[in-house]
Amino acid sequence: MITHIQGRLVEKNPTNVVIDCNGVGYMLHISLHTFSQIPDGEHLKLFTHLQVKEDAHTLYGFASSAEREIFRLLISVSGIGAGIARTMLSSLTPKQVREGIASNDVVLIQSVKGIGAKTAQRVILDLKDKILKIYDLDEVSAPEGNTNKNEALSALEVLGFVKKQAERVVDKIIVAQPDANVETIIKQALKNL
Repeated sequence: MITHIQGRLVEKNPTNVVIDCNGVGYMLHISLHTFSQIPDGEHLKLFTHLQVKEDAHTLYGFASSAEREIFRLLISVSGIGAGIARTMLSSLTPKQVREGIASNDVVLIQSVKGIGAKTAQRVILDLKDKILKIYDLDEVSAPEGNTNKNEALSALEVLGFVKKQAERVVDKIIVAQPDANVETIIKQALKNL
């Protein structure tokens, strides 16, 4: 098993990097989270996960071992492949994924492209106990700002917006600005609806 690769950064893209390690170029698939953590310097070390299939050996690279651990937990869930796990880590930070699972936040997990309600519930069901145990977290109640979210949603419904569409927009706003008040959430949502 290859646990990390350290060498000279040859190519950097939002979805992959190429690292030259003693004359051999390794292509690693990365998340947007890892992409944002990669410095512009030439020297780079990434933690890796090697996925072996019948038709391909694929290396995934991570800026931290914590992100790699979340990735490995996600791909252990039935129905979540490496592609969806990488998309999840591109949409959310590892901390947001961890806290979303620990707090039963189906809406947050479902906000990731390619994850439906049933898959989001399966991710939470399969990983909640592991997340709580590994990261020594106490069971978290619903995410903070939930009353602000509910008030904003009911106000948007009164204004005539479809609840599901409004909820998606409001969730994105809350992820970007967790401490936003009701007024801010509604103003931002009106711009995006």
